[in-house]
Amino acid sequence: MTADPYPKLTAREHAQVAWAVARMAKRCVAGEQVDRTDLERRVDRVIDGARKRAEKSK
Repeated sequence: MTADPYPKLTAREHAQVAWAVARMAKRCVAGEQVDRTDLERRVDRVIDGARKRAEKSK
């Protein structure tokens, strides 16, 4: 069985992802040379945490 690519997020996790995506968009406006990897890793960590929580509850 494969892991769910989009686990159910809590309200806090939704807010964290939305904040990071908004910051990424702001950095994209600044230019292509601006590094966004820290924000991408933050989103990945939030989603990974949600995945672990979903697996634990099964």
